[in-house]
Formats: sequence, C-alpha cells, structure tokens
Amino acid sequence: MYEVIQVRLRDAGKISYYSTNGLKFKAGDFVVVEADRGQDYGQTISEIEVILDSDVAEPLKKVIRKANPWDMHQIDKNKKKIKEVMDTCSKKIRERHLPMKLIDAEFTFDRSKIMFYFTAEGRIDFRDLVKDLAAAFKARIELKQIGVRDEAKMLGGFGPCGRVLCCAAFLKDFEPVTIKMAKEQNLPLNPTKISGLCGRLMCCLSYEHKIYKELMKGAPKEGDILKTEKGNGKVTGINAIKRSVTVELEDGNLIEVPYK
Repeated sequence: MYEVIQVRLRDAGKISYYSTNGLKFKAGDFVVVEADRGQDYGQTISEIEVILDSDVAEPLKKVIRKANPWDMHQIDKNKKKIKEVMDTCSKKIRERHLPMKLIDAEFTFDRSKIMFYFTAEGRIDFRDLVKDLAAAFKARIELKQIGVRDEAKMLGGFGPCGRVLCCAAFLKDFEPVTIKMAKEQNLPLNPTKISGLCGRLMCCLSYEHKIYKELMKGAPKEGDILKTEKGNGKVTGINAIKRSVTVELEDGNLIEVPYK
C-alpha cells in the first residue's frame, strides 16, 4: 500500500499522484517534487490517500518536501523571468515565420527545463526553433501544442455564469461534450448560449448531464397533450429542476403542472 497525495505541477500542469514519502500535507500546500530529471514544484489538491499496489500504473515519484520560504522565492523568481523568456520565444517565432501562437511558458523548479505552450492550425516543424531557444537559455526545451480548451484553462477567465472557468478552477480532465447533452437539458441550441470562452461546448453540460437525465425521468415531451384539472393542454416547456411542465390550455392560458 502507498500513502499518496495529488499534486498539480506548476500553475496549470498535469495532476498526478505522488508518494508522500512519509511526510504530512494538506490540500493547498506548495511542494517540491521529483521530476524526470531534477526537481519540480506544484500544489497539493487533495488530502492524503492510501492506495493499493495494484492501483499504481507506474513508479510513483515522491514529494521531496513542503516548499519553504527559499523555495517560494525561487518559484516567484521563475515566474518573473517568464515574461522575458516568452518575449524571446515570440521573437524567434516571428523570425522563422512559424504559423503558431505562443500561449504560455513555465520553468521547472530548478530551471533545468522550460516548457512552451502554443496553439496552431496544424502540425508545426519547430525543430530549428528548439535549437534557437536551447542556445538562448542554456536549458532543455519542450514545446507542446495545445487545444483551445487547454488555452482557456491556462489563461483563465469567467464563464457566462459569472464564476471562474471550471477548467481553471477544479476540472482535472476534459470530458467529451455533445450537442445531445444540451438538447436533453432543454437548453437553447444557440452557440453563443452554450459555448464557453474557448468556443467549444461548455464543460458543465457534461457533468450536469447525468443529473438532468435523472430529473427528466417521467417528464412528458414537448408537444404532448396532457389532461389537467383545468382541462386538456399541450406541453410547451419543461423545467427539470422544478420537475414541472408548462401547459398551454385550449383557451390559450398557460399553467404549470408538476410531474412525478
């Protein structure tokens, strides 16, 4: 059995399980962790858990320590250095006329590697760009092409609901979202109403879909004719949250009727 904790690398990196190495942490702690080469940093996003050996898919890396004041100073220095790094990378992209949009960049904790994130319409041959950047920064360089959803997650923002974007706040992974989910939640199929800042269907359609399916059980369909205490009428709207339907009576009046 392993005592583990979930850590999100850097500001918007991958979330993985790390061995606690016998140390104690709580959600929200900044920590220094083992990396493929050297060290990296991240923030714990869970409490300590115990998992079975059979649940470990690959060798677990360890949390080295809870970040101390010197570590936090180093992290802050790395973040301040990023603007200079991105300016240099943008310049090199323009010089080589590469059709790519630089989104963000990150240092590993020990500055042994710099990750650059970009979007592009198709595949980009950036081998010469990597050589330019490696020569300029004397570090290992990793360029990663991301999608528009990842771009929104990195840059953050506010959704139509007025809250911080789900992807930037708490979502670990992006799940498939379909237009059928919007239909089954009785939402208007207007792209501007059901799309997020990334231009894709809103993630909340996916994780709210199961609840709506439960709430819609037993509901009549729009257009069905219902017999009510006030006479027969046609269903013109469904409110899954209230578990009720709007019925237009033969005299034109609208009434709200619950369903079981």
